[in-house]
Amino acid sequence: MSDLFSFVETRYVYLFVVALLGIGLWAVLVERHLIKKLVGLTIFQTAIFMFFIEGSVKTGADVPVIDKAAGSDPALYVNPLPHVLMLTGLVVAVAVLGVALSLAVVIHKAFGTLDDDELTERKRAS
Repeated sequence: MSDLFSFVETRYVYLFVVALLGIGLWAVLVERHLIKKLVGLTIFQTAIFMFFIEGSVKTGADVPVIDKAAGSDPALYVNPLPHVLMLTGLVVAVAVLGVALSLAVVIHKAFGTLDDDELTERKRAS
């Protein structure tokens, strides 16, 4: 039993990531309102970012700037690639969210609703 507590204590961030993934996926798949789906997508993306950043954490490591005092051993430095990739992912996520919100505004002006089922029914009726 203490092994389980030790496992959870060292990897609690991953449990949080799984919870966020579940919440985000549930919102995207189950919610009917388009804005709620976008919020779920944002939560899901945040969980992915947290997963990659947490996976790149190295205890006792230094910033990736070679210091003569620390030496040039790569094991002493944090890999900057996951952080750079997640920064790029954040930029893409913000752009996708902006486009999706603008499309939601256009859909609401055209149809007067953002309910997924109602929009589907209107599409079938026309």
